[in-house]
Amino acid sequence: MSALIELHDLRKKFRRTMAVDGLTLSVPEGAVTAFLGPNGAGKSTTIRSMLNLYRPDGGTATVLGCDSRKLGPQQFVNIGYVAESMELPLWMTVAQFLDYCRPLYPQWDTDFEKRLMQQFELPPKTKLRALSRGMRMKAALLSSLAYRPKLVVLDEPFSGLDPLVRDEFIRGLLELTEEEGWTVFVSSHDIEEVQRLADRIAIINRGRLALEEDAEALQARFRAVEVVMPDGAKAPPQVPSTWLHLEQAGRTVRFVDTRYTDGIALEKQIHQHLPEVITHSAHAMSLREIFVALARAYRLEGTVTGA
Repeated sequence: MSALIELHDLRKKFRRTMAVDGLTLSVPEGAVTAFLGPNGAGKSTTIRSMLNLYRPDGGTATVLGCDSRKLGPQQFVNIGYVAESMELPLWMTVAQFLDYCRPLYPQWDTDFEKRLMQQFELPPKTKLRALSRGMRMKAALLSSLAYRPKLVVLDEPFSGLDPLVRDEFIRGLLELTEEEGWTVFVSSHDIEEVQRLADRIAIINRGRLALEEDAEALQARFRAVEVVMPDGAKAPPQVPSTWLHLEQAGRTVRFVDTRYTDGIALEKQIHQHLPEVITHSAHAMSLREIFVALARAYRLEGTVTGA
């Protein structure tokens, strides 16, 4: 599977702050890659650097086979970009906005545009300034999809949307992505929504890649574990590095196992390190729970060796 985005040792600095620090990442064609990270991790800076909105200070970013610093009209007609910070011509109606965008893209599909208008329930005669934030984001998405791009880049597209609009937005994007086979690169704080979209997960921390993995594989190897001990029993100070956030409250010990393979292997490991165990249980974790566990570990330790 070829990659539509290739980042190698990418660096971007603002004065004394290294926003992106040697980031290497590959985004495969035909997949939805979720780009996650704590606030200030460098997600938006990475996206802007790879789209030639910022000039990298080092390393390379290749998009659609072209160096990001040389991206031009030939590449941008194949890239759909929607960001929470983008400005729209609010004085235009939805129809006027689309009339303005249409001539810029030779492959603009008017039939597809009409279908998206109906699907997103956009009022063509209403000025953009009169629309809710959610409807404006839909208009921006329509203007970025109607020309059927090869690559769709979304930077916090769900920020500030109410739950109903967010659900409609996600459902529409899911259907279209499956139909069109788009490559989607999406950065978002709405982890639960991203979970419905993503085939792959990439997590950035302090400008560096902390994790890159198939979503199913990631969720398969994480478990929330609860162990019941006898009265007075204490968990040892040294436990496997793959156990995160071990905490004890009374008889109950809880931790996150980042290398879960099967129940038998976990049981052996628990008996080895917590030999006084009475019972234990392990539960699958949502992507949001996994992200929170990792973000907490990044904050406490800087790097998670084993995760």
